Amino acid sequence: MRKLLGITKQIDRLNAWIGRAVSWLTLVMILIGAYNAIVRYLGRYLGTNLSSNIYLELQWYLFSVIFLLGAAWTLKEDAHVRVDVLYARLSKRARRRIDIGGTILLLFPFSVFVFWTSWPSVMNSLGIREGSPDPGGLPRYPIKLVILICFVFLLLQGFSELVRLLNENPDEPDSAGGGDAGTGGPPPIVAAIMDASSDPPPNPPTDPPADSVTDPTPDPTTDPTSGAAE
Repeated sequence: MRKLLGITKQIDRLNAWIGRAVSWLTLVMILIGAYNAIVRYLGRYLGTNLSSNIYLELQWYLFSVIFLLGAAWTLKEDAHVRVDVLYARLSKRARRRIDIGGTILLLFPFSVFVFWTSWPSVMNSLGIREGSPDPGGLPRYPIKLVILICFVFLLLQGFSELVRLLNENPDEPDSAGGGDAGTGGPPPIVAAIMDASSDPPPNPPTDPPADSVTDPTPDPTTDPTSGAAE
């Protein structure tokens, strides 16, 4: 089991590195999308075509790369969307069984099926060096090849998650019932908002009592300058 855990750490590092790297493509995609929108309206105003199919296709190429190559990292971080009704309320042992069953019965078969069905199309595209049907567009075979790479990394990360689940002790104390699944409490940002809302409001400033207000008029019996003035 120690050797398997060592392999899972390497898989986690690999997918985390890839995920963080492709996440920077989000900024590039946004900039290209903004450029496409600006030049489209600017071209209408100037009466000329300033846009290009290269930039239009590059925008959704980048989106595809972010989605496909970031899937394994998202699985590692348990950040995929959950439509959860009962899972977070179950015990740690029950959640562990669901995760193991979902990985074996759903994640592995789905990944193998998509890889197997995509292989002929991807290999054919790679063999003919498939290009874009639009004039001036980008080649299609590189983005199709990313589909196979995506599900290879997803299978590896699924294996890593399965080994980690099998190595967990289901009898460790865990507070179930709401909140972030697997942590026994709400997510950190929700907890911070709850703490801020539970703080008592500051006391409003109060006026000092009337007898504590000092009279700015000098007392002639104690003020040495009053005698000198007379």
